[in-house]
Amino acid sequence: MTAPHLSADAGRLPPPDPTLSPYTGYTRAHWEATADRLLAALRPYAGPGLAQYRLPGRTGHSGAWSDGLEGYARSFLLAAFRIAGSGGDVGPALIERYATGLAAGVDPRHPEHWPPITDRSQPMVEAASVALALHETRPWIWDRLHDRTREMAVAWLGGFVGATANDSNWRLFQVITEEFLASVGGPYDRAEIDGGLDRLDDWYRGDGWYTDGDGRKFDYYNAWALHLYPVLWARVAGHRADPARVAKHRARLREFLDTHQYFFGSDGAPVHQGRSLIYRYATAAPLWAGALADATPLPPGRTRRLASGALKHFTDRQVPDEKGLLSLGWYRPHLPVTQPYSGPASPYWASKAFLGLLLPADHPVWTAPEEAGPVDTADRQLALPAPGWLLHSTATDGIVRLVNHGTDRLPPPPAASDDSPHYTGFAYSTATAPETPPPGGPPGPDNRIALLAPTGPSRRGRIHPLYAQGRRAASWHTPLGPGDECLRITTASVVRGPWEIRVHRVEAPAGTPVRAGGWAVACDDAPPLALAGEAWAVARRADGLTSALVGLFGWDDGTAEVARARGHNAYGDHSAVPVLTAPHPGGAQLLATLVVLTADPLVAAEVRTGAGAVLVCDGTLEVRFPDGTPETVTPMPDPERGPT
Repeated sequence: MTAPHLSADAGRLPPPDPTLSPYTGYTRAHWEATADRLLAALRPYAGPGLAQYRLPGRTGHSGAWSDGLEGYARSFLLAAFRIAGSGGDVGPALIERYATGLAAGVDPRHPEHWPPITDRSQPMVEAASVALALHETRPWIWDRLHDRTREMAVAWLGGFVGATANDSNWRLFQVITEEFLASVGGPYDRAEIDGGLDRLDDWYRGDGWYTDGDGRKFDYYNAWALHLYPVLWARVAGHRADPARVAKHRARLREFLDTHQYFFGSDGAPVHQGRSLIYRYATAAPLWAGALADATPLPPGRTRRLASGALKHFTDRQVPDEKGLLSLGWYRPHLPVTQPYSGPASPYWASKAFLGLLLPADHPVWTAPEEAGPVDTADRQLALPAPGWLLHSTATDGIVRLVNHGTDRLPPPPAASDDSPHYTGFAYSTATAPETPPPGGPPGPDNRIALLAPTGPSRRGRIHPLYAQGRRAASWHTPLGPGDECLRITTASVVRGPWEIRVHRVEAPAGTPVRAGGWAVACDDAPPLALAGEAWAVARRADGLTSALVGLFGWDDGTAEVARARGHNAYGDHSAVPVLTAPHPGGAQLLATLVVLTADPLVAAEVRTGAGAVLVCDGTLEVRFPDGTPETVTPMPDPERGPT
């Protein structure tokens, strides 16, 4: 259902076009109308000088002054795509609004002036958005500014020269800002620009995937930063850009998009994994970037179907809210999905999704009929060795599931191990979010295996990938928290259709309770239905979305239940997780579970029939999927310790 404040009846969105866009109904006009609505809704929160946008919500850790700059910079990026994409035909008010705000923000004497750019400071992030917006709107804003304003803008942006950025995607903010300065005759350091681009090469892991800094930090920063900024840098640099470097970035983006297209459900939802998820449909940014740079393997109709699907997914779920604002959450406000740096204007990095407006209205991405996305037409399985993931999706319900055996967002050792619900779960999807209990509380049970102790459940922590190939992936981890024993849990996953079978090799003292959890399903209206029996548990929403967990091996002496919670999930106030618990016999024990997330009523009805597992030799199980398909699974031991 479309949000009332953005419905066609309310005059906010044009009527759908089922001929041009049979999957979403959205056209370029829908993107323009959404951009206009987002920009209009922000206007009441601007200061008198139009340089600070103070939105309602929790202050980010950089403080309200920086948050106000963030509101200007991130919305200026949206305004820039709207202005440049229409050739300046947006009326003078929008152009004047951001030109006036710029003049106030860069003037150190103005009451609304911006905080300076200093080492590792938040203004570094926002400076890149300001620089990009000024580049794209140059004929309508930069070229018409007073000389004194241009001088002050160069001086403010010039704070980046010689400054130290965080060693992550932040290095690209320096690249963008200093390249813009070079384009307008300002100060810059070519070594800093080249150094940032060289550092990006250090993080490349192949097949289109970067880690966001050292370690195994794989998430959507590949989409809205690590691939996007090189494309935008080439636009700013023009003839100054090294053709070989540009070609390399384009080739990597093409590889990435060949995979990224699989991360969207049939309802347009992106897989819910990683940090900064409040940027929402910014996941569409690299789709447009590929078309903009002629670096995409996707047909133009599929590019628009995926991007418009993401925009429509959130619009249909009351995003933006009744005030037209993007909140600190996924659908509704939900602070556990944020990070300490997230301020009330942080969600407006969603502006990057509107990059497609830079493509002319007669470009094929706007004129070609929408084409099906990968999830629309067939069941898919895809191994991604670089991040250590498996993707498996089903056409009948349009759900994409990500099985995680490779990313934990931790710096390399000797940095301490840690746990994060958005990184260290065994799986994520387009239809669910991980449980996120309040700070200081125990981690949720969903998509985890834990050893239970009086101090609480163990946590997964650092993930040591073993392999990801075909329909299989495996990893091991040292459970955090239960005690001082040298413990290991090695897990192998094999997927087929909507099903995943997980086989765990658990090393723990005798009598230690072991708990495994399935998917968390959540909704706002009422608690999901809960069912449990001998070695199985099911949680089901009223709309049929079903999470099931079935013990296939090692759970004979255990119990099954559905764990409920309130306020722990970004998808809804009421959440429920099927859970199995059993005592450990000591030594190394094999446990196997069938893990199911489905909206297909036939799959849900048959979830407890057909599946099984038997021990065929020491450490090896023969497992059987509900459709009767057999597989042999051997969780591999820790290679550093050798066979045990």
